[in-house]
Amino acid sequence: MFVVLLRFSANKAQAPQFMEGHKAWIRRGMEDGIFLVVGSLQPNAGGAILAHDTSLSELEARVNRDPFVVENIVSAEILEIATSLTDERLSFLVN
Repeated sequence: MFVVLLRFSANKAQAPQFMEGHKAWIRRGMEDGIFLVVGSLQPNAGGAILAHDTSLSELEARVNRDPFVVENIVSAEILEIATSLTDERLSFLVN
């Protein structure tokens, strides 16, 4: 399981220009079954994604295709979690 942190950079003001491409990138991640949760970092600090069913290298490649990453609107950090215990509803996340 992975947590992707997308923190706004100094180019944050350019976000509206690339928002539609960023939203399409998110939709693809959801449709592909890779992204489980997508949300905003508060207060207005960027975004976060919970991802699974992929490798670190595949996720890095996917994240690097996000228009916000390409245009340096956000900086991306990927945290890998070796899941060992979950609520029963999330048991599919256990390694």
